[in-house]
Amino acid sequence: MNEPEDHWDEIDVWEWERQEEERELSPAGIAEQNNLLLRRYREFRSAADAVTAAWRDRREVAAVALIGSLAAAPWKEVPRFSTYRRAGIALWHEYSDVDLAVWLTDLGDLDGLRRAKDRALRALLEDNGVGVASHQVDAFIIDPDTDRYLGRLCQFNRCPKGKSECRVPGCGATKLLRQHEGFRWRPESLAGDRMLRLFDRATGQIHRAADLPLPKDE
Repeated sequence: MNEPEDHWDEIDVWEWERQEEERELSPAGIAEQNNLLLRRYREFRSAADAVTAAWRDRREVAAVALIGSLAAAPWKEVPRFSTYRRAGIALWHEYSDVDLAVWLTDLGDLDGLRRAKDRALRALLEDNGVGVASHQVDAFIIDPDTDRYLGRLCQFNRCPKGKSECRVPGCGATKLLRQHEGFRWRPESLAGDRMLRLFDRATGQIHRAADLPLPKDE
């Protein structure tokens, strides 16, 4: 008597999953995954440079810096990917966004700042095939006189947008300056050894995130 067709389908799926896990855990599979993670690292740094270049033309932008984990040298850790986590294999850290500190002398046109960012990311995709979404680039607005954190550049195109996020206390007191419930700014994020200043209008200093060293592909 023939086995039911769906029984064989289950065996085929199990065999495919076994072969796929074996491939992922092979030296070639590990190297491929590491290379993908480093490529995304480069893409995020390219996005930081593209957005900073667009903001340099805006007179209210006093300075821009790359902050957070993307400003540091990459490191390896056991990832969230189940295959590698079960095997205890460390890969390059997975990055999910770009954090930029932006010192602004005027908060009157935050929507213009947002639109400039979005245009830069669209051009990066069209010209170089690098896809980084607008919500993956966070802009932390800083007071240029005190280095005090003021809020984050909102992703919405009007204020208030009528979303639950808009009901956080203080959000929208300055149009399109977003406050996040439970968020605590860490002033040490602006320490010299934890950030890369990409642009400083006062000194004329310009650096590129893409020039930061990275490990060679696996």
